[in-house]
Amino acid sequence: MTASLVARLPRVRGNYTASAPLKDLVWFRAAGPADVLFRPADLGDLRQFMANRPADIPVTVIGVGSNLLIRDGGIEGVVIRLPAAFGRIEALAESRIRAGAAALDAAVARTAADAGVAGLEFLRGIPGTIGGALTMDAGCYGTEIKDVFVEARAINAHGEILTLSGAEMDFRYRHSGPQNVIYIDAVLQGKPGNPESIRARMEELVAQRESTQPVRSKTGGSTFTNPPGQKAWQLIDRSGCRGLMHGAAQVSEKHCNFLINTGEASASDIEALGEEVRARVKAKFGIQLEWEIKRIGRPQA
Repeated sequence: MTASLVARLPRVRGNYTASAPLKDLVWFRAAGPADVLFRPADLGDLRQFMANRPADIPVTVIGVGSNLLIRDGGIEGVVIRLPAAFGRIEALAESRIRAGAAALDAAVARTAADAGVAGLEFLRGIPGTIGGALTMDAGCYGTEIKDVFVEARAINAHGEILTLSGAEMDFRYRHSGPQNVIYIDAVLQGKPGNPESIRARMEELVAQRESTQPVRSKTGGSTFTNPPGQKAWQLIDRSGCRGLMHGAAQVSEKHCNFLINTGEASASDIEALGEEVRARVKAKFGIQLEWEIKRIGRPQA
């Protein structure tokens, strides 16, 4: 089936890979394959693909998979992973930074520090890419992408380039509005600052994160959004879920709003553990936790 799918796709300068393993592309190290994985050569190649692909073939974009659970049955259609050509970062005038969608958030923070741009230090604590940060309105330590956002460029389903304002992004807690677009880059607003002071602040954030989160484990980051007026980790802890296991998946002992793969957990193990946590919190507090981790793909057949 995947060979016939590739035959229907437009000619590109990048690479198609049929039945492509995705396990090593996500932080959980658990995932089914992509029917087809597409790595475009550059922006023009991506636009060409989007403009000419068959409309009935679904397209999914993934970054570095830091907040993603891909089910064991894999992903239908074409999975796009942007190459390094989409990761350029540059300092602009007026304490602004332009960052490509494939740029790591931490790299953007470091570039801003080197340029004497303060206010983007929080990105050092987000283990993903700018494209993912735009999709999720990512944030930590009291600052979110919407707070520093100026504009973003994206490609729509027809291969056209759009420029999106803050109003068009419709940022909400761990959510943004645009659907069926592929982000190209974003402009973020900082403020003048001393590079040494900015780097010191980033080191404080890194130390705080490493002391409270299982950052060296196979994890997908924060699992559930915080309900209004509540902390998800406290609800999970008070429901007796700290250290709870399902197969090789475990609720982290260090921070119980993190699920970790302790060995060879499957995606279904991880998802089942998350659902058990939700059920226990619901039973004890009457609160339905909502997944922050994005779950995509087919269950194992």
